[in-house]
Amino acid sequence: MVKATRTVFFRKFSLNSLNSNPQKLVLFASGSGSNVLNVIAHFAKHPSVLIAAVFCNNPNAGIVEKMKVHAIPLVLFDKKQFQDAEVFLPLLQQYNPSFIALLGFLWRVPNYLVDAYPQHIINLHPALLPKYGGKGMYGMHVHEAVKLAKETETGISIHFVNEHYDEGKLIAQFKTQLTEEDTPQSIAQKIHALEHKHVPAVIEDLLKA
Repeated sequence: MVKATRTVFFRKFSLNSLNSNPQKLVLFASGSGSNVLNVIAHFAKHPSVLIAAVFCNNPNAGIVEKMKVHAIPLVLFDKKQFQDAEVFLPLLQQYNPSFIALLGFLWRVPNYLVDAYPQHIINLHPALLPKYGGKGMYGMHVHEAVKLAKETETGISIHFVNEHYDEGKLIAQFKTQLTEEDTPQSIAQKIHALEHKHVPAVIEDLLKA
């Protein structure tokens, strides 16, 4: 039997106070959720974009606690639910997303979900794809590989999601220069700065298209 999916409403939530027909954005995260919070802040007073829900596959993730101050549904789910189209699709579809943004989400998206939302699921990757992509390449693993390779630049990639890790069509890339003095930790800081500066604007442009 599939374990019941938990949807956590931290405060009373009503769509009636917003645009009656907004573009709805669903955000996915697995960790601290800094980019999720940045996107939420960007669209907080937007007249035609609603953050409909945040989906998280890790009940111990930092984003879970941080969402307590936001009037946005938080949906927790596990691997078995995610792999079952009959369970997960209805759960997601109740939020009627115009776009889905994976912001620090670590699982590969199942084929059924890609087929259900073609060219409407995007992913944020902390490197200049096609370099340093694929299974296991996330977070500090990426920054350590970049440092080891003595790269003189790195950056972020925002791309559409397909059936393979980090291989979907590129939407945008943003670069930062590196020096010999950079460490994986300082590279991470530069990447976070790029993410916070550019990701909300790219999402907004996609929603306008």
